[in-house]
Amino acid sequence: MFTAREIAGVTGGKLLGNDVTVSGVSTDTRTIEKEMLFVAVKGESFDGNDFIDAAAEKGAAAAISDRESGAGSHGISVILVEDSRKAQLDLAHYHRMKFPLKLVGVTGSVGKTSTKDMVYAVLSAKYNTLKTEGNFNNDIGLPRTLFRLNGSYGAAVIEMGMSDLGEISVLSKTAAPDICVITNIGWCHIENLKTRENILKAKLEILDGASESAPLILNGDDEYLKTVDIPGRKIVRYGLSEGCGVRAEDISQNDDSQSFTLIYGGKRYPAKLPVVGEHHVMNALAAFAAGIAAGMSPEEIVPAFMRYESSGMRQRIEKRGDITVILDCYNASPTSMESSLSVLGGMKCPGRKCAVLGDMLELGEMSAELHAGVADYIMKNADCAFLYGAEMAYCRERLEKAGFEVHHSTDKAALTAELLQWLKPGDVVLFKGSRGMRMEEIAEKLK
Repeated sequence: MFTAREIAGVTGGKLLGNDVTVSGVSTDTRTIEKEMLFVAVKGESFDGNDFIDAAAEKGAAAAISDRESGAGSHGISVILVEDSRKAQLDLAHYHRMKFPLKLVGVTGSVGKTSTKDMVYAVLSAKYNTLKTEGNFNNDIGLPRTLFRLNGSYGAAVIEMGMSDLGEISVLSKTAAPDICVITNIGWCHIENLKTRENILKAKLEILDGASESAPLILNGDDEYLKTVDIPGRKIVRYGLSEGCGVRAEDISQNDDSQSFTLIYGGKRYPAKLPVVGEHHVMNALAAFAAGIAAGMSPEEIVPAFMRYESSGMRQRIEKRGDITVILDCYNASPTSMESSLSVLGGMKCPGRKCAVLGDMLELGEMSAELHAGVADYIMKNADCAFLYGAEMAYCRERLEKAGFEVHHSTDKAALTAELLQWLKPGDVVLFKGSRGMRMEEIAEKLK
């Protein structure tokens, strides 16, 4: 894949040792194979420079290191750089630019991964498409995805996450997107960024590595994104409102699928999705716009929606005996809580609808207000709520004032026992919370 001398040139590093060739790149000694490049990056609780010898023992041909002391004593070639993380990003960008493919960058406060998966479903109907796997959407994970690129790919869809200003800029400059998608501006990371205006600013950094001709695809129903106007930039808006260039009407939901009419260019296209929830219709509209920008026709795109498969613990609907479970435990924010609860509300069932919700993390000084606000979505879509976590006390208080049935605890085992006693055959139960709350541990007890 690269020579050591080539790596040194790309990263501005100094080659110590022989000019060897490496066949792959990894930051983890557990995945190192013979003739690979080991990138020694620093984490919160470790320093990859301490593991160069271990990488060499597993067959690594070279390493990137930002520790000068002892750099030439590891028995393999070392490229000495100022910052290993930046060096890996530079090398990933260099590799990405070798391939003339259509690369779609996706970011947003909520729905990045499901939108990425929908874009992938569309693009893969025409192109061999690479996509971000799992949650590899930061400055370590994104290069890992880009290093998988080869000449067989005609397209790629890359997810970009962040927790503060400047981070998406780095990712965009590495991936160089040809098409940019922003799903929404929500409340995630409000603790760091303080205002939604700053969140908008951070998400718009996706343009920093894009060419001037790269279209910007925006959720036209989002109160912040609908105000974006960038002279000289082609902007495509999608949504349910009249002003959107890609629009949906006549949404009809079943228990495991939904249909709608997609309107584009003055024409109407009947469409179907293998998942429920209005937010998935929005994802499909974004994917349609991305497909058009990537050179596909509406006739190629619309049937491809049925190729969609969700990743991980994102809104999986399962049967646990006589109870229907909606498992949506990957993460949570006020926006995604509303979306998931609307799915619960739309389910047809002979029994009751129960929302089992955990704390939404990283909301800072807005936490009390935003947790209380979830009560309004619960009362609209559920018959009962089981709430887990200290922050959910604010939601409980509002529900109790309204006379709504609610159970709340900071003891997961106790709440689980209550839930198991409460549930009856025919009920539908939604599990949702931030990743750190591990709501799937409660759902597992239903087995």
